Amino acid sequence: MSRHVNRRDFIRKALAAGTAIPAASMLSSRILLADDTTSANEKLRLGVIGVDGRGGSNLSGVSSENIVALCDIDDMRLDKAAASYPDAKKFNNCLDLLEMNDLDGVVVSTPDHMHAIPVATALRKKLPTYCEKPLTHSIYEARVLRDLAIQAGVPTQMGNQIHSESNYRRVVEAIQGGVIGPIRRVHVWHGGTVAPGKRSKESTPPKHVHYDLWLGPAPYRPYDESSFHFNWRWWWDFGGGTLADFVCHYVDLPVWALNLTLPEVITAEGSKNYEGDNDTPSKLKVEYEFPARGLLPAVHMTWHHGGGMPDGAEEYGKGSAVLFEGEDGRLLADYGTRKVFMNTGKEEKAIAQTIPDSIGHHKEWIESIKTGSRTMSPFTYGVILTEIGHLGNVSYRAGQKRLEWDADAMQAPNCPEADQFIKREYREGWTL
Repeated sequence: MSRHVNRRDFIRKALAAGTAIPAASMLSSRILLADDTTSANEKLRLGVIGVDGRGGSNLSGVSSENIVALCDIDDMRLDKAAASYPDAKKFNNCLDLLEMNDLDGVVVSTPDHMHAIPVATALRKKLPTYCEKPLTHSIYEARVLRDLAIQAGVPTQMGNQIHSESNYRRVVEAIQGGVIGPIRRVHVWHGGTVAPGKRSKESTPPKHVHYDLWLGPAPYRPYDESSFHFNWRWWWDFGGGTLADFVCHYVDLPVWALNLTLPEVITAEGSKNYEGDNDTPSKLKVEYEFPARGLLPAVHMTWHHGGGMPDGAEEYGKGSAVLFEGEDGRLLADYGTRKVFMNTGKEEKAIAQTIPDSIGHHKEWIESIKTGSRTMSPFTYGVILTEIGHLGNVSYRAGQKRLEWDADAMQAPNCPEADQFIKREYREGWTL
């Protein structure tokens, strides 16, 4: 037996017996200890749930490791991925994959409504987990995964890949370095809209699709291509529309740069300007009011999607962007660019680079499992971005009502209509 196997077995057995493990192990039975060169260089045994679309991208992102299990409800997609990993076990049910006891980590890239169940199952097994954004389909699920991640103490990473790009780090340095002064106002806009779809009264799924497994905890509805694969995101049963799709990328920047917590007041206003049975709005504006944080002032942030943007934003020529308004100027940024506009009489000061560039979003997670280094977008951070997005949708779905959000109680006391959208009942046979 290799030294690596002996040490890993020791940790597993000690955890099962309740024996204390040194902090360097990160409390995971699957951490490869950093002082063991052979172990740190050994490939991880990974399972991947969802293998096409974003799942295909994430599979590619961890392909440096040993892919030992693949799962998808679409046999055609599963077989296509398996052709590149012929030794990997194949599954249709993600819970069957998670019964494997020799995994070092799992990657979850299902539709939003099926994130929480496999992720919670993995965390209860103290299995390092990577999950696509947004982390969950509801606020309640986000809180459950946050608590499980803290209890598990294993490396986690949410798939908001732009967080690991250099441009965002330079923006955070500029904002936190005071280049444009104290900031009380932020605008975020995204040009995306909805792909119209329809509800079928009855239909038969293709033979290669395990549709009941795809539905998971969501309410039963007949199969239709316009609510399947990529298009699921435009239906409340499965996704959260454009806001849930992009909030973790764009709102990541102000949350990170301004150290924002959860908002105290949320008001959404939107509309469906398309022919289709879909639920989610094609145009949405959400006002978020964030409290002061220590010496940092309160922040009012506005989200727009579907063509809306702040007054005068046309001059920037950006279909999607984040605009910080400070006392001394403005800073405009998107995924790959940034530009500072100083007020008359003010000069832009140079800011030192203090945030190291990332080794790569997937690689951060891989190295965290191997060495105990930290990831930059763990679930404890990802749930904040996820909940901010859900709150905008909850306000819209509750009748475009103002929500006075009590984060500790996980409810808006002034708007009882919102409760049904904070936590939903699962379909019979599915539990979190």
